[in-house]
Amino acid sequence: MRKPTDKHLLSIVELGGYPNFVPLYEELGYVVAVENSMRKAIGFLKKIKPAVIVAEFNYQSDFRDRTSSLESLLAVVQRLPETRVIVFYDREYLPQLDKLRARLPVHAAIAFPIEVRELQSCLAEVVVLQAKGIDA
Repeated sequence: MRKPTDKHLLSIVELGGYPNFVPLYEELGYVVAVENSMRKAIGFLKKIKPAVIVAEFNYQSDFRDRTSSLESLLAVVQRLPETRVIVFYDREYLPQLDKLRARLPVHAAIAFPIEVRELQSCLAEVVVLQAKGIDA
């Protein structure tokens, strides 16, 4: 049974192709929800305010007014100052991700292939920042 004090983590896996990190997230004490589309993830945020969101940056050059569906999610997360976002990305799209990060908050970005230690380090940093009450 979930309690209001549970630490929630929302994992958004649109394309995948990397290990399932749910066991790691649970080992770190998170109640994990997994969504496979940004639309569903944004709906999830209307019900639960997670401590952490882990999402992919899937650059889409055919979008007219934005770089990816992650941009829509980050716009919503701006209203959740205690929620941290960790983004997985392909190195070739770092310039596009940097432009997005200049406008919208991202706690950390990790390039593929995802190193477990780097992800653990990012999550540990989130715990420290949230314990200190530091906004994103």
